[in-house]
Amino acid sequence: MTRTYSGGCACGAVRYSTRHAPIFQNHCQCRDCQRRSGTGHGSYLTFPARAEMAITGETTHWEIAADSGNVKSHAFCPVCGTPVLLSFAASPDLIAVHAGSLDDPGLFAPQALTYSIRGPKWDAMDPSVPAFERMPNA
Repeated sequence: MTRTYSGGCACGAVRYSTRHAPIFQNHCQCRDCQRRSGTGHGSYLTFPARAEMAITGETTHWEIAADSGNVKSHAFCPVCGTPVLLSFAASPDLIAVHAGSLDDPGLFAPQALTYSIRGPKWDAMDPSVPAFERMPNA
């Protein structure tokens, strides 16, 4: 049986769904994720087929260069401001969603903690999740 991953913003104006399984699920403690989330980390599910992710509603985008120099494009709802999607210029087939935007956030199963070197002491993460000081190599 194929599981559907679906979710959207807080007000419902932006929705997404895919039948693909995520290829990577992680918490990230980089400063970009801290600022965007308003806490010590962001949590993401990355999917392999952006073209097969059904997205409805209008999003607003902003871009930022990652530590690697690669450009990340963040999509959020212009109505309620919820961050929903993340895409990568260097890997245009990939798309990530914020774990908290899932209809069933229990589907999120973190495989790694990235940028642990930047994690604030008060943002303690599950010690059973492998931690990397930066982004691990594929």
